[in-house]
Amino acid sequence: MGRSEEGADPAGHSRVSAQPNTLKVIGRMQRIDLPEVLTIEQASYPFPWSEGVFLDCLRMGYSNWIVRGRSGELLGYTLLAFAADEGHILNLSVSPHSRRQGVGQMLLDQAIAVASRAGIRQMILEVRPSNAAGLGLYARNDFQEIGRRKGYYPAADGREDAIVLARSLRPAPERP
Repeated sequence: MGRSEEGADPAGHSRVSAQPNTLKVIGRMQRIDLPEVLTIEQASYPFPWSEGVFLDCLRMGYSNWIVRGRSGELLGYTLLAFAADEGHILNLSVSPHSRRQGVGQMLLDQAIAVASRAGIRQMILEVRPSNAAGLGLYARNDFQEIGRRKGYYPAADGREDAIVLARSLRPAPERP
């Protein structure tokens, strides 16, 4: 799936198309989006981030993106942190009713494009071993396992490890 249009409108939104007749808009997450973000977060994780965590991410200026459907509903979001030449995908979540429709791929494509333009050489992330859909998405996009973090995630029966994945990036070519 690719972007049908890379340009941004005056509000900073990039128009992209996941499927031929379904216009989706990628834009920056704003504080006003947090109720919808939290609804997706709570539906996606047994131990969701709090509103305070999202507010801290916005306050810190982390790169963030949301996808809205044609009728304006929030379909997914991602947050990224950059340090030196490394990008860290902190959170990438898709609404349960929008999964397997290309929204996760769209957000990952956006994250990689933004990181490449920023000169990031490597993207990393943590994912639960029990998250088969996430593991599949990242594998299809050339992420490789580089390690494990023991007991990283809270789980119903204690703690769950995290698989650490990484992908090398080539910086986007400079424009004349």
